[in-house]
Amino acid sequence: FADLVLETWDLHCDRNGREHRTADMGCGQLVVRRGQPFTLTLRFSGRGYQEGVDKLSFNVETGPCPSETSGTSSHFVMTDCPEESCWSAVIQQQDGESLSVSLCSPPDARIGRYSMTLEACTDYQGSSYQIGDFVLLFNPWHPEDTVFMRDENERREYVLSQHGLIYQGTSDYIFSIPWNFGQFEDDILAICLDMLDINPKHLRDQNQDCSRRNDPVYIGRVVSAMVNCNDEDRGVLFGRWDNRYEDGMSPMAWIGSVDILKRWKKFGCQPVKYGQCWVFAAVACTVMRCLGIPSRVVTNYNSAHDTNANLTIDRYINEKGEQERYSWDKIWNFHCWVESWMARPDLAGGYDGWQVLDPTPQEKSEGVYCCGPAPVKAIKEGDMLLKYDIPFIFAEVNADVVYWVVQGDGMQKQSIRSSDVGKYISTKSVGRDSREDITHNYKYPEGSEEERAVFEKAEHQKKSVGEEDEGLHLRIKVSEGANKGSDFDVFAVVSNNTDEERVCRVTLCARAASHNGTLGPQCGLTDPADIDIEPRAEKRVPLRILYEEYRDKLTQDNLIKVVALLNDHQTGDVIVAVRDIYVENPPIKIRILGEPMQNRKLVAEISLVNPLSVPLNGCVFVVEGTGLTEGQLVKELEEPVEPQAEAKFRMDLMPRLSGLQKLMVDFESDQLTGVKGYRNVIIAPQPM
Repeated sequence: FADLVLETWDLHCDRNGREHRTADMGCGQLVVRRGQPFTLTLRFSGRGYQEGVDKLSFNVETGPCPSETSGTSSHFVMTDCPEESCWSAVIQQQDGESLSVSLCSPPDARIGRYSMTLEACTDYQGSSYQIGDFVLLFNPWHPEDTVFMRDENERREYVLSQHGLIYQGTSDYIFSIPWNFGQFEDDILAICLDMLDINPKHLRDQNQDCSRRNDPVYIGRVVSAMVNCNDEDRGVLFGRWDNRYEDGMSPMAWIGSVDILKRWKKFGCQPVKYGQCWVFAAVACTVMRCLGIPSRVVTNYNSAHDTNANLTIDRYINEKGEQERYSWDKIWNFHCWVESWMARPDLAGGYDGWQVLDPTPQEKSEGVYCCGPAPVKAIKEGDMLLKYDIPFIFAEVNADVVYWVVQGDGMQKQSIRSSDVGKYISTKSVGRDSREDITHNYKYPEGSEEERAVFEKAEHQKKSVGEEDEGLHLRIKVSEGANKGSDFDVFAVVSNNTDEERVCRVTLCARAASHNGTLGPQCGLTDPADIDIEPRAEKRVPLRILYEEYRDKLTQDNLIKVVALLNDHQTGDVIVAVRDIYVENPPIKIRILGEPMQNRKLVAEISLVNPLSVPLNGCVFVVEGTGLTEGQLVKELEEPVEPQAEAKFRMDLMPRLSGLQKLMVDFESDQLTGVKGYRNVIIAPQPM
């Protein structure tokens, strides 16, 4: 017999991409998911393949030092009865000189870049052909994959959806910003794979690192470390919280991960300036979704950062309600992390499912700034010793905050009411633009038997007492419309829940604040007011917060922290109430003109009214949306926008993908920053 000579071959990138749900990656290379068959066609010249005469086998290899023992190399022969647990090749059909072959990886294969060779042997004479490269990803559709997710709607949201919402604001004022994850955009897959290749574990031991890339727990830990740059590890984002962002992008200005990841790559893997928690979390979510691990961004309100791990955060304030001494322990008005879905065969049963990964650099874990994966179940159960980092996250959602009032003579009094940590833990709902509250995944109901048992296990004495029905109560209310550019009122509301008249003294103090709990300058203070309250009645003490007072003090976080202090003359008790007030930006209006259809021009009209009493200078709109825009569209306005005037422009779009897409807008200027808006657009498929 003449030798079998391979003439051409076809990797069927498009067809395989559609079947493996990777077609949107549009990167012109073969991208497939593990455990699922993919097809290629071989065309021989002169004669076709003959069974019994010709022997065909394949080699697939990944990483710089592939070996069978590390699971990074596999040699396999064409067979009729493939085994699930290893690589296989099966003939699908033969048509003259062309042969269709179905290849399949095991569901626990290493993910990453592979090269593939074909060996054709006739009468012990053989030739070897390099038939191309492909990328292998995790497969949440395969029941044997450790990232398997059962529900198709959840897989669509947590793996395939390229846009979403991230919850921000305060526990009293929850709102969302749009985010373009863009995990299938051009180059993003290559950037994510490069990230794995420059991570310190890879540089230390390439063979071991590649060998462990079959494990989502390992990958999650690497990604959590690589999204921040705190270990001099050429990580993606530089964190900054001090409101000085001139030499980079303000964390509030980003509206997507694609721009960040592309900048990182373009500048030789130098950290991109600047990130805060939601930016770190969103970029990590993009990387994990890109690699095929179901992931979502989660927001925890009143999140504790407990540096000394005693589950108590002590706050010291003076009798005016001003901070007395600096504390490393912080309460963030919100904090974002990622949950990724995976099995945990490394732990005893019952800990599969959502795992917390937190790429924001806060504390070191095994010597590196990373956090997780921590099973959400273990956080709820108070299983402090399980891997990884449970005590830190447990504190974020369960720590106590105790206020100490330092009196003029230096005496300290503990406030009898403490604030609530770990509220309204939120994520975007599946398939809808609404908020799903997932607090119950992290904690048992307050005051329940189970909660007590968990705290006992975690050796946590709950210091905060619930409100007693008796005595005086204190809370802070905000008038409608804490809008940027306007004055607004806050009130200390004192209720007397006793049957006798009570006399007390109330002070209110307002200060600009940062999202990580740092306090700025004062922007409002009342003189101490002595009030007497009838039995079972309530009284209000007002504080007017003036725009001219807060205008130059507000950080880009738009936060004002109001502290109310009550001295009960009868009992000598001190009561503290605290509330974070979010000063609202104006809305961005987006109108879509014309009938939205794939590959047909579409016009968007975007506008914003200046609510301030001063002109806005240096105004820029940035528009992006996967499937709607090629990268980002930037519109700089030449003129300032006068007070109460409208900034408005039109922009042409060419939708590439059909279905539901999100058009997202960010507006920046000298006086208003990080203003966000979005609009859902349903794009009709192009008529065939």
